[in-house]
Amino acid sequence: MKVNEIFYSLQGEGRWTGTPAVFLRLSGCNMKCWFCDTKHEAGTEMTEEEIAKEASRYPARHIVITGGEPTLQLTSRLTDLLHEEGFFIQIETNGSIALSKGTEVDWITCSPKGNEIKLQRIDELKLLFIPEYIEKYKDVGASNLCLQPVDTGDTAQDKQNLQRAIDFCLANPQWHLSLQTHKIINIQ
Repeated sequence: MKVNEIFYSLQGEGRWTGTPAVFLRLSGCNMKCWFCDTKHEAGTEMTEEEIAKEASRYPARHIVITGGEPTLQLTSRLTDLLHEEGFFIQIETNGSIALSKGTEVDWITCSPKGNEIKLQRIDELKLLFIPEYIEKYKDVGASNLCLQPVDTGDTAQDKQNLQRAIDFCLANPQWHLSLQTHKIINIQ
């Protein structure tokens, strides 16, 4: 598997915000989103056993498998090894690729980018606040609905995006505001 990075930090977004977690960022993505803030193409080849061993060095037993797009590489062998090490496995995916047969994860955070969702289940829908996304995915069956303002890098535009997302959540209380707290508190 091509691994971009493995690191230990706090989950910065969504339902598990603030949770100490090991992050496994797999290289590559099947989408080229204009707003992507992740440099995920580079990486080092590692076996599933090497990944599980590296992840197990850290004290937390919550692992977030992300990318790029993790379902391009995620295997049942890796999830089995991580479960054997006592990990609660969360993936963050755009949902465009179904999990391969036998790949068991505990929590699926789906953040679609206009694509068709091909997942068997979704625990958390985390949408960027783009009005057409909300309309497109309004009937996705997820118990946790998170809305995240788009970070454009332009302070005035970002402030406006945040206020629009706040206003939407207040008018639609089934949605929760999700800020990128890792950026706010300046951690990885």
